[in-house]
Amino acid sequence: MNKELRIVLIEDDDVLRMGYQSLLSDVPDFAVINAYGSYDLAKKQLPQDQPDVILLDIQMPGTNGLQALPAIKKAIPYANIIILTVFDSPELVFEALTMGAGGYLTKNSSAAKIIDAIREVSSGGGAMSTNVARIVMHSFQKNLNSPLTKRETEILEKIANGQTKSQIATELFIDLETVRSHVKNIYVKLDVNSKSEAIKTAKERKFI
Repeated sequence: MNKELRIVLIEDDDVLRMGYQSLLSDVPDFAVINAYGSYDLAKKQLPQDQPDVILLDIQMPGTNGLQALPAIKKAIPYANIIILTVFDSPELVFEALTMGAGGYLTKNSSAAKIIDAIREVSSGGGAMSTNVARIVMHSFQKNLNSPLTKRETEILEKIANGQTKSQIATELFIDLETVRSHVKNIYVKLDVNSKSEAIKTAKERKFI
């Protein structure tokens, strides 16, 4: 008989957390050991929980998921971490993956996809939502000679998608002044004076 996979959930939304807990508890070889509303609540207990897989939200009160990732990897290096979040910006995806996340799913992923992802990372694979995989592929196809940094590219993509500077600041966990400063640098590097010119130039040159 297969050993049960020990799973821990770290998710601040009570309804979602209980939903995931109920969903995963029904899977025969899964055991949900614990479910926490934040990393700060979980950190002391995690080594005792001995999880094989941790489902980790990014936006939480206190320490957010990205800040928690290196600490979890250090405390329990054998645990596989799957980011489960509403955010799918390229910057966050790459940051999470380089920090050691084994998977990155968005919260609109189906129950079957979440279950498959847990099995996948437990057997050494990686797991991504379709839209996240598309982001990763798209970033490899971009013009590598772009003068824009990764962060500038991401901000310009969000502007092109119709997001405001304050929405971008909130989503990327940076302040509004930082976004304004990035936008100013984008205009200088692309030699343009407006949002529409910046988007048009970047698209023509395949920078976004």
